[in-house]
Amino acid sequence: MSRLLAAMTLLLSIALTIIVTIACSVPIILAGMIKLLLPIPVVWRSVSAFCNLMMYCWCSGLALLLHLNPWLKWDVEGLEGLNKKNWYLLICNHHSWADIVVLCVLFRKHIPMNKYFLKQQLAWVPFIGLACWALDMPFMRRYSRGYLIRHPERRGKDVETTRRSCEKFRNHPTTIVNFVEGSRFTEEKRIETHSSYKHLLPPKAAGIAMALNVLGGQFDKLMNVTLCYPENDRTPFFDMLSGKLTRIVVHVDLVPVAEELHGDYVNDKNFKRGFQRWLNALWTEKDARIEEMKAAASVK
Repeated sequence: MSRLLAAMTLLLSIALTIIVTIACSVPIILAGMIKLLLPIPVVWRSVSAFCNLMMYCWCSGLALLLHLNPWLKWDVEGLEGLNKKNWYLLICNHHSWADIVVLCVLFRKHIPMNKYFLKQQLAWVPFIGLACWALDMPFMRRYSRGYLIRHPERRGKDVETTRRSCEKFRNHPTTIVNFVEGSRFTEEKRIETHSSYKHLLPPKAAGIAMALNVLGGQFDKLMNVTLCYPENDRTPFFDMLSGKLTRIVVHVDLVPVAEELHGDYVNDKNFKRGFQRWLNALWTEKDARIEEMKAAASVK
């Protein structure tokens, strides 16, 4: 692709993304205001259904943008058995902003609308922040170890936010998405966090442990999703917008929500250690899978 064509595609993609986002987020925000002013269960259910419909429209708009790239190939495994009437807890590695687009586009017809655990800073992004609030997506505030030593009263706040948010999802099928690394992967972050993985940051277990504790009986499966952009590993989101993204590799593994995954992560130290071992083992397998994805792409 020539530089001129890439630049034109980038500008067109940005413009269309902004238009689609505003067109879908404004109705969601207005509906959220109705839910705030009329705290009546029947109103909440109707507003939530409308907001999910508008989010589906947003996902479909993003899918249309991706279809404008004739060079993009999808390599997807594991969509069999998914159902929009089920509850899912989806965990995924996090490499780029492109991950959110991929998850929204790929799963919009297979599972209930995704509800993301988001960083607190995203609440202030125009249109997107308010729309995510109206969609009941939990905003998580991360505190450094030093800050928590100085302010011990802040410990467990993210866990409490998770609990309150998950309670809202009891009444209708939901997919709760958690990028358990807590941040996008970079080699610098891998070194800084002393990660034992080659392609991943260490996973943070508290959020999904609380989600399983609150809604464990309702989750039909845990979706362990592995994403990889083997030919655009450095800047996949920029390449997506500029039409240079050539391959998206996705593997979905449906994991049974076993009884031993339900417990008090905050107060039960034995359960906490066992849960962390389980998640670390899952992450070891995911790291090896990403290595295989990249090796297979290099052969093609």
